[in-house]
Amino acid sequence: MKTTPARRAASAAVPPASGPPAATARQVVDAHRSEDTGELFGITELCREFGITLRSIRFYEDKGLLGPRRVNGTRVYTRRDRARLALILRSKAIGASLAEIKHYLDLYGAHGEGRMQQLKFVVERTDALIRELETRRAHIDATLAELRVINQTVRGQLRHK
Repeated sequence: MKTTPARRAASAAVPPASGPPAATARQVVDAHRSEDTGELFGITELCREFGITLRSIRFYEDKGLLGPRRVNGTRVYTRRDRARLALILRSKAIGASLAEIKHYLDLYGAHGEGRMQQLKFVVERTDALIRELETRRAHIDATLAELRVINQTVRGQLRHK
């Protein structure tokens, strides 16, 4: 098992069990790790790694953007879920709507068969956003120029009074 700083921190944060052996989230994740599932993550581990709250991850689940497995009531996330979360957060950071993010993620398919469709979607969407932002910048530049003219005119009037 690969030990990452996030995994070490998550392991250190798990208090020792007292009383009957109740499985912690980390123990459930570790117990269900197998060759076919690959690396697994608990919800707390993902929250720490990405600097988000439990509520955020649950919100993305409710919206159908994430679909973790549940083992004994514990959310268990795969590497795919982790990658999806990274894409969700990056997309939100550039202003994508949840509907756009879901559409993008759904294009991928079960085994990556829609990867080319995803790439085309990204090119179309980023082209549109670049055009929109350039238009906004032109409007902002024009507004700034007009404000500077007004400001200079008023300053000139104040100096002559």
